[in-house]
Amino acid sequence: MDMNELLEPFRRLLESTVTPAAVRAVEAGGSWESMWQAISESGFLDALVDEDHGGAGLTLADMGPLFRAIGAQPVPLPVAETMVARALLAAAGMAPPEGPIILVSAMGQPVPCAAVATHALVDTGDHVRLVPIDALSPQPTGAHHCLSRRLAGHPTGPGPALPRPAGGLRAVGAVIRAALIAGAAERLTHMSTLFANERVQFGKPIGRQQAVQHMLAVMGEDMIACRIAAQIGLSKGLQVPMAVAAAAKATTSAAAPRIAATAHAVHGAIGISEEYDLQLLTRRLHEWRLADGSEGYWEKLLGAARLASPDATVDWVRAEIFA
Repeated sequence: MDMNELLEPFRRLLESTVTPAAVRAVEAGGSWESMWQAISESGFLDALVDEDHGGAGLTLADMGPLFRAIGAQPVPLPVAETMVARALLAAAGMAPPEGPIILVSAMGQPVPCAAVATHALVDTGDHVRLVPIDALSPQPTGAHHCLSRRLAGHPTGPGPALPRPAGGLRAVGAVIRAALIAGAAERLTHMSTLFANERVQFGKPIGRQQAVQHMLAVMGEDMIACRIAAQIGLSKGLQVPMAVAAAAKATTSAAAPRIAATAHAVHGAIGISEEYDLQLLTRRLHEWRLADGSEGYWEKLLGAARLASPDATVDWVRAEIFA
């Protein structure tokens, strides 16, 4: 299947439904149901579900462009997470709930979009359980207009259990966050380059200044690194090996604050204003950076795995990440 046949209508759907005004309304506590209904009725939520269960049968690697489009918009709903959750539920022979589903790899840590979810797939360590969000006692993080929530409750509580992916939900969540970061990075690089070429100071666009050009060049390098890392992370399907998840998430999480900082530096004062759309993306970059483990968490796991192997580094990378 030509992914452009799916990507272009998906982008148009997001652009028409997930407008900046609609995003701000959801973040301010407004209704998200109409936005969710439009996305749900499009059929894209079942893109990862196999054809025998009524889905499109796409692989996780196929979903890369769609996940990046979600990160670039930015969508204030767990669309990518719900796509994965519905695929896992279908594989287990279970009918999914109609509302948004988040992936919870650890209790007590902020989970993006938990404020607008109706259910959660919770990794208990032995299996995955579908739990109503209210049973997890979601608590605000305190951050301005943040849709993340800290979850408590009992992950072994009400709800059916299904098989746990080989790498657990943390590994799956990590590669999804990596793809979302890559999408936001692409959008922020485009916005910053466009602004630098249009913003005139002292008679010429600021994009002609060598210092600004250097910042944008480094930003572009980070953007491409995020895209490649996300593609590697998604390449193994839902059974994500630890080393692959670690490489994808460590790379994208480390780049996220640099990309956000450069975007704000190029835009200057207007970039921090609530009326300007830049902060809708940069705030999410910081949320996704920490979700399912920051670069420090994954670098520690990756380093320990490398040191435990007698192979040369290049051979180990080829075998564990690119095989």
